[in-house]
Amino acid sequence: MGLSSVGFFVFLPVVAALYLHLPHRFQPVFLLAASWAFYLMAAPGMFAVTLGITVLAYLLARGVESSHRVAWLRGGVVLLLLILAFFKYGQALNRTWGLGLPAIAFPLGISFYTFAAISYLIDAARGDCPVEKNFIIHALYLLFFPIVTSGPICRAGQLMPQLAAEHRFDRQRTVDALRLFALGTFKAIAVAKTLSVLVQQVFPNYRSYGGWMLILAAVAYTLYLYFDFSGYSEAARAAALMMGIQLPENFKTPFFATNFSGFWNRWHISFSSWLQDYLFMPLAWADVSRLTRGRLQRLPVGGCLLCVFLVSGFWHGNTLPFVLWGLLQAVYRIGEELLHRRLGKPKKKAPARVLWGKRAVVFVLWTFSMVFFCVGSTGGMTIGDCFGYLAGCVQGLSPARFAGELYQVIYDGFYPHALMVAGYYAFVVLALTLAFRLDWYRNFSCKNRPAEQALAAMPRQRLICYLLVAFILIGLILESGGFGGSNFSAYAGF
Repeated sequence: MGLSSVGFFVFLPVVAALYLHLPHRFQPVFLLAASWAFYLMAAPGMFAVTLGITVLAYLLARGVESSHRVAWLRGGVVLLLLILAFFKYGQALNRTWGLGLPAIAFPLGISFYTFAAISYLIDAARGDCPVEKNFIIHALYLLFFPIVTSGPICRAGQLMPQLAAEHRFDRQRTVDALRLFALGTFKAIAVAKTLSVLVQQVFPNYRSYGGWMLILAAVAYTLYLYFDFSGYSEAARAAALMMGIQLPENFKTPFFATNFSGFWNRWHISFSSWLQDYLFMPLAWADVSRLTRGRLQRLPVGGCLLCVFLVSGFWHGNTLPFVLWGLLQAVYRIGEELLHRRLGKPKKKAPARVLWGKRAVVFVLWTFSMVFFCVGSTGGMTIGDCFGYLAGCVQGLSPARFAGELYQVIYDGFYPHALMVAGYYAFVVLALTLAFRLDWYRNFSCKNRPAEQALAAMPRQRLICYLLVAFILIGLILESGGFGGSNFSAYAGF
């Protein structure tokens, strides 16, 4: 049961209504029970592993309170990373080295709650947040049902006090939450799932398509991943907001960024800020004079960025395409830093054509890198397929072939009827137009204020909400007509 499933549309209002009317002392207990029930419905076979990591993180945090704080912290971080590595890379090593081990199942959302546990240990050891002695609040911090499968990665100092506080029904907050939930569900169902039809047909069979179709599929995947994950993140924020709990924003119109520094400040914000605070900054400020025999006191910024993006690549997957995707991000950021040093920082106010040119460059380079990301996410594809796909993008560039493939890919992958093929493309164009209009308004008119505030400030916002609901319903009907799949965010598998 994902946040965009029909079952969740029933689960959420029932849980919220009961939670908001319970006595305060019962609210955290009920919310934890609801979160465990959600996880059991989503991934029943791995709940014992998830619960075990929760208990381990609790014991490690209590150890951080002792006089051996540093030893508990270092040991705890290493242990949690080893557990994460075992589940993420154990099966790949098993296949590569022929260890003969039984298949290792992947616990849903383990990357997200493991990183949340690590940040909690570090913050507690630093004194940035108190050690939570109440196991219920601690477990709820890691397994709160809106965030357990795909984040955002929350900080203990921000979320734990909210989970322990009393919450009651608030009309305006509920209206904001419903608007935000409609927006997130619209992105995930009406936009992302419809785009996935084309992506799922083309990428595994890329040798059968010409260059224009491969380029279109790469762009479609780039948009699919953005709308899927940002939609899921907004649905998660809306679910928590309905109960009075504020979660951090995870996306802020990244395709309007004019450079990769700005892009990563807008894309998967909870993860990129985690890497900045717990990896980049410690590396940048570390004294390495002993390791370099006095030749260097600090690591160069480029070296720190390379480490950060390599970790990002390994975090996303255990195959070479993800490593190359991380390396590409490092090349983009380091190249950007070198350009700034040589040419100076870009002017804050530049002509519109210059800004849009920069946005186009960022989008093209990001889309290029997403070919590696998609291949890494598609079972049975290898690093050779990445380069084969990219080579195919400059071959068979026939408009007639492209027109035929546009028709056939939806005819085969969605519904074998000419009218349905036309309806599919019309729906995609309309849904994307509405989605980008909303992002445009949020970026330029609302200065990237939270999405629910931007929606509330839009002219004719009631009409917009009706349109969102209508697109969701049509998307659900189209899904039952031709494309199914998981109700979880694409990031639930990372």
